[in-house]
Parts: sequence; structure tokens; C-alpha cells
Amino acid sequence: MLHDMYGHGWGMGWSWIIGLMVLAAIVWIVIKAVNQNKAPNESEQKTPLDILKERYARGEIDKKEFEERKKDLT
Repeated sequence: MLHDMYGHGWGMGWSWIIGLMVLAAIVWIVIKAVNQNKAPNESEQKTPLDILKERYARGEIDKKEFEERKKDLT
């Protein structure tokens, strides 16, 4: 009798949980895709001075060369 009162019984309880899990997975996939598309755009916005500072920080150029090139940029 209790089963008839609620329509589908316990089966209805699981369907909305599964639905929420599917919705959460879709949202996660969309967020992941959007974040992957943003990463390359950030590196494209670097100024020449930013690139020069990175090269100096990595040790590719010494302080003298850094200062000379910095003067050329400004």
C-alpha cells in the first residue's frame, strides 16, 4: 500500500540523484573546456618587457644584456 501511495516507490529517489550527478558532470566538463581556452590567451598578452624579465629570471641573459635590452624597449 505504501508503494502505491508514492507512485514509483524507492526507484524515484535514485533517478534524481543520478540526474544531479549527470548535471554536475556536464558543468565540470564545460568549466574545464572554458579554462583550457583561456590559458593560451594569457600568454599572448605578455609585453616584450615581461618576456625579457622572464629570460633574465631563467638565466638566459646576464644583467648587462638585460639592462641594454631594457633601454631599447623603453
